[in-house]
Amino acid sequence: MTTTTTKYLVDSRGRKTAVLLNIKEYSRLLDRLEELQDTLDLDEAVRNTREFRDYREIREELVKEGRL
Repeated sequence: MTTTTTKYLVDSRGRKTAVLLNIKEYSRLLDRLEELQDTLDLDEAVRNTREFRDYREIREELVKEGRL
């Protein structure tokens, strides 16, 4: 985990209105959010799936259909 100095934009009354991130931090944050979303999507798929098929079976089927 990288530590950063937090920078804020403030309004005329000194209230924080926004956070400033450099591009590297912003990209890292977006990557982490994408990983989290992928994990949540997988969890949902596992909860909602009634039956799983073996990878080799699916791969063989795709090869037979010429899709792989």
